[in-house]
Amino acid sequence: MDKQDKAIINLLQDDFPICDAPYKKVAERLGIGVDELLQRLESLLQTGVLSRFGPMFHAEKMGGGLTLAAMQVPEQRFDEVAEMVNAFPEVAHNYARQHHFNMWFVLATESPEQIQRILEEISEKTGLKVYDMPKKKEYFVGLRLPV
Repeated sequence: MDKQDKAIINLLQDDFPICDAPYKKVAERLGIGVDELLQRLESLLQTGVLSRFGPMFHAEKMGGGLTLAAMQVPEQRFDEVAEMVNAFPEVAHNYARQHHFNMWFVLATESPEQIQRILEEISEKTGLKVYDMPKKKEYFVGLRLPV
């Protein structure tokens, strides 16, 4: 990762423009061409420096449902169960944890009513109990990781 990659990451954490040509605007701010910007972003994703680049949507404000779920997965089945859970398009992301609840995932659905149905389907498919951990209160944490 060079100085330009760091500048790209720092800029995009703070202010991605909402306009007809956002990448052009970002490239102009950085003093590089759009093609170079896109190539660098692709490289940062391919090499794993960035795990994801894209918008974050608030499912509930769009009429959808959102919940955190946890499972107790036997270690020998962890990869198999993770693959089954991740196959559900409603699973936004999945994390392994050092805890008796060792798999945690976020479920985002088109409607709040779908949450229980999808959790039940995951339980049925994996043969494991899924614990729904709905939020009671939301906090905004302005996470920024300067490079």
